[in-house]
Amino acid sequence: MTNSYHPVEQSKRTAIVDILRGWAILGVAIGNYIDFLYIGAEKEIKHGTFSEILQYVNRYLFAAKSWTLLTLLFGYGFAILINNVASKGKNPVTFFAWRMILLFILAFINSAFWLGDILKDYAFLGLVLLLFYKCSAKTLAIISAVIILTIPFLMAYVNGIKIEHPAIATNPEYLKLYHSGNWIEFFRFNLLASFYEQIIVPGYAFTAHYVMLGCMLFGLLLQKISFFDRLKELKKLLKYVCGISFILAVIIGIVFNIAIIYKAPFLKIFHPLYWLVLSTMVFIATGICLLYINGKLKTVFSYFNAGGKMTLTNYMSQNILAGILFSGIGLGIADSMPYWFYFILAVFIFIIQLFISKWWLSKYNYGPIEWLWRSASYREWVPFKKTKPEVSADIKMV
Repeated sequence: MTNSYHPVEQSKRTAIVDILRGWAILGVAIGNYIDFLYIGAEKEIKHGTFSEILQYVNRYLFAAKSWTLLTLLFGYGFAILINNVASKGKNPVTFFAWRMILLFILAFINSAFWLGDILKDYAFLGLVLLLFYKCSAKTLAIISAVIILTIPFLMAYVNGIKIEHPAIATNPEYLKLYHSGNWIEFFRFNLLASFYEQIIVPGYAFTAHYVMLGCMLFGLLLQKISFFDRLKELKKLLKYVCGISFILAVIIGIVFNIAIIYKAPFLKIFHPLYWLVLSTMVFIATGICLLYINGKLKTVFSYFNAGGKMTLTNYMSQNILAGILFSGIGLGIADSMPYWFYFILAVFIFIIQLFISKWWLSKYNYGPIEWLWRSASYREWVPFKKTKPEVSADIKMV
């Protein structure tokens, strides 16, 4: 079966977008691996000096900043795909809805190995994005701004909503499933934990999805104005945004931490956590963009570029590997290692993935899961193996 619309060619991808994806997937790996420290019966966890240092690194550079950046880039990629399909005279709504159904399937597989899956959220919100793809840049800017400005109020309100649910990840009865060494019980543990500790929890179901929607719409806006294709032209703006976002992050961080320490009453109606997260994320992302257009770290960025092109494969393989490693079907060391072990392991695995990604993409057009997803989306086998060996070259600046 053939049709007249095809995926965006790898050669036409914007390098900085994949570099940012690569950075984001590193932070996601670190966050996910550290979470394994907390899969086990509740107990007091003491951290050594090295672990405390890495905690600060994770807290201020990666925690929540990575998945918000990845979500923004999902919205950007959504816009490119929609435009590609629509330009071929096809119905983008039908195509993308089918693509999100396929992503739900991948999300179910990933959730069976890891209780913190984010693919299901992307699949759900991807369908919601279809309501906005025809919006103008101005409309998207207004909606995104409203969402960002109202996040602290929503979070404060939602924090007051309590729903009773079993603590799967710390309940000894459920932990027996995790450590049983039986694949079916291992899958059951993760799927139950995904539902009870993520899907129905108000803070995740409402606040996190509201933040994700805002990030996706902002990513859609950036594509509408061809932001990542005009970085050199927008260099002054980048510097301005980088500086302002850093100042905002510092101010919000100081005020927020003081408010937490003194239990400020205003936190019950205004909780600025995600303002801190988003301002820091923007600072980091714009900083990476500035390094990129200034021609810095070319070799490093070439590896992050490769890793970003295989985001889905790298993300799922990270989770599957960790699930096997930490549970009873593997070494069963979920909550038995120090904080630094999970952090360093995540970084080590990510670095290995970068080398594998670069090698893989020298021979193939897509990562294996990306290729399967694209082929199923377009309902035809898209070209997998490169017809000619790829000659390695430095990333060209925009």
